[in-house]
Formats: sequence, C-alpha cells, structure tokens
Amino acid sequence: MTAARDTFPGRQVFTRADIQTIVDATSQPWPRWLTDDEDRRAGRGQYSLPEVAGIEHAPAPAHVAPVAKAAPVASAIKTIAAEPITVTGDAVFSAMQGTETLIPTRDRDFVPFGYFKDLESILRSRMFYPVFITGLSGNGKTTMVEQVCAKQKREYFRVNITCQTDEDDLLGGFRLLDGETVWQDGPVIAAMKRGGVLLLDEIDLGRHAIMCLQPVLEGKGIFLKKINQFVKPAEGFTVLATGNTKGKGSDDGRFAGTQVMNEAFLDRFPVTVEQEYPSVSIEKKIILKKMATLGTTDKDFAENLVKWSDIIRKSYYQGAVDELITTRRLINACTAFHIFGDRLKAVSMAVARFDDDTKESFLNLYTKVDADAGAQVAEGEAEAKTENLDSCERVDLNCSFEEKDEVKNLGAKWDKTTKKWHITGDIYRANREQWDRWSPAPVTADDAVCPF
Repeated sequence: MTAARDTFPGRQVFTRADIQTIVDATSQPWPRWLTDDEDRRAGRGQYSLPEVAGIEHAPAPAHVAPVAKAAPVASAIKTIAAEPITVTGDAVFSAMQGTETLIPTRDRDFVPFGYFKDLESILRSRMFYPVFITGLSGNGKTTMVEQVCAKQKREYFRVNITCQTDEDDLLGGFRLLDGETVWQDGPVIAAMKRGGVLLLDEIDLGRHAIMCLQPVLEGKGIFLKKINQFVKPAEGFTVLATGNTKGKGSDDGRFAGTQVMNEAFLDRFPVTVEQEYPSVSIEKKIILKKMATLGTTDKDFAENLVKWSDIIRKSYYQGAVDELITTRRLINACTAFHIFGDRLKAVSMAVARFDDDTKESFLNLYTKVDADAGAQVAEGEAEAKTENLDSCERVDLNCSFEEKDEVKNLGAKWDKTTKKWHITGDIYRANREQWDRWSPAPVTADDAVCPF
C-alpha cells in the first residue's frame, strides 16, 4: 500500500503493469492478496486499491460456498484455504493465523551449476512447465530448485514423497480443529492457489497414490471431490520433481524403496534433465565457500578433497568401486575439519558409513592424494610399530630365501601357516640392532598364537 501510494499518489485502480512496476521498484513479492481477491477486481486486468487515495475499501458481503449446501453435515464442517503447517525457509505460519512469505532464504554458500540457468528461465517465464530432475544422491538437485526460487523471489512448496504419501497428504483433507471438523488445503492445492513452485522431492519413492496428481501435471486444475470444488492454478504455478532414478526403479539396490513409476504419469513431465556432480573447479569453489563461512579455509585441503572425490567417481563409473563420494559428503568433511582441525580425521568421518574394505581403500587413496596426510599416517604407523615392538610376544622377519640359514642359526623359526621366519619378542628386544636388518613386524597375541 505504501509503495503504491508513493509511486502512484491518488490513484484508485491499478493495472497489472502498474503492480509489476511497484514490485520491481521495491523487490517485494507479487501481491496475490490483491490480484486473487475477487472483491478488488475493477475490470479485466484491473484491481481496486481505494486506500491509496484515502478511501476505505468496502468488501462485498460474504457468501455461502456451494459446499455448505451440498454437505449433509454443513453445520459441523468448515472449509478453510489453509497452507501447510511446516514450510521451507524462514516462513512459519498456521492455518488459523494467516500466512507469511514462503520465499526461501538465499544461501550465500550456493554456487550455481548444472541446470540452474535453465530452471531460472523456466520459472521466469511463469509458464506451467513441469520438469523432472534426476541424478545420483548428494549432487544438489533440491538445493538448486530452492535457490532458483530464492533468487526469483518465488514462493516454494517442498513436499517430500515417501511410500506412504497419499491423496490426503497432497491435496488436503478434513482436520479436527478446536472441536470442529474443517477442510485444510494440502501443499499441492496451496501452491496452485498462490501461483507457487511445487517441488515433489524424491518422487520415485511414491506409490500409486500419487497418481492423484495427474490432472495437476496437466496444468488444467483439479476437482476436489471431498468438498465438491474445482481448483484452477493461479498464474505462475508449476511443478518440479526430483528423484535418484528416472522412474524405472533401482536394480542395484543403491536407492532402496524407489518404484517403477507409471508411464502415463512420467509422460506428463515435458522435460527430464539428469543432474551430474559439479566439475572439479565448481566443486572446489563450493568447498572453499563453505570453509570461508565456517572460518576455516584450507586451500590445499579443498584441492585434495576434489581430486580425491573425482578419482573415486571415475572409478565408480567404470565399475571399479561400488561406492562414491558425493558433494554433500565433501561439505560434511569441511564441517568435521572445522570442528577437529585434522584433515585425516575429517576424511575418515566422511567415509565411516562404508564397509571396512571400502573405508580403508578410500582412506588409503586420500593419503596418496594428500602428501601431508600420507606422511602423518606413516609417522603414526611407525610410532605404533615401535610401541608394539616394545611389548609384542612375537616378531615376524622379512628375510629373503638366501638369508634363511643365517636367521635360523640366530634362533629364528619357520611358520608354515604364515610362511614367515619369526622370533619371540624377548629375543628381539635382547638384540634389536641385530634383528632390525630384516624389517621386524610386531605380532600381538590377538593376531597370532606365539609358538614359543
């Protein structure tokens, strides 16, 4: 109101072009409270704002919705156009207290890549153009959608799909509120009415119940049979979806719970894009931004992390390994590094979820990429070896075939199982210099039974 009064003093009727001028000048979201209010329509594309000219607005008398007559228990049921209780971003609102902005917060650490510009063009057009975004986990699909909406100041409704998601969760249903049964719009209907961006996150986890969205994906509106109302989407409404598969399930079991989706449902997405992991240069930029935010910038560590993850991903695509390192996992390693100040510990915590063999191989690979970490490991192993040699019960010797007679004469024995010459720990400690020629390796009681 204030912006309209400052820009067009004394005016009572505003066109959409006038409203757009105010929005551009003030960077405020589009005033749907004005353009969606039938009482304020003053003609085609014209809206009444008498308050700007100092005249009080008199809304039209409230009328009874058709559902009130049709429902047999109309006296006990109310219909409210309520929004979801939980939303993404800074907005917190309830069905009975009205709404605040649903525009997500800009992430200063976000680095645009992949299909960011394409999504930006789609949302800027304000056309209904559903997009299905697929790709491996942890590569920024959901964050990309959120940040496109944040940049364009678009209201954003994120719905996480699971195998238990049904029509009631998506479209809405009757709820008990203050002792009365009321209808509450689901997130899909709320997004349609507000002209927002609806994100169906992890859509390939959904079962047949999500087929209720077929008319929504056609952009023509949907009939809510429970309250006998037809809802048409407001201008700007569109649907985006993310998934780790292309709707054909997961044969290797990596994405447990994903479904083979209905082909007619998938066909209602005009375009499908496959999001890759960011390039080495982009990923390094992402990590450095995260480090700067945390206040722990280590350019060498960032460089080593992206080299390490790139080698593992290439090995994964070639079928050499069964696991890979996601961008999300690298960011988690940055956080661990900030907390503990130890590169190797940060990497170790990042790969802790893998099986022992994979974890060990990934850690060994990192020590080859990061010379400092490799030296740290070698130093730690040397210290551990020295400590074990001081207390072990048995010592294995690494001697050649030509040296076997010499070590045998000195008191060593041959182990047929391990195929190594060995001595007791006491014999070794009695004359360390003599035995150090054969690179002694300590063997504890837990590792082997001492034959002496």
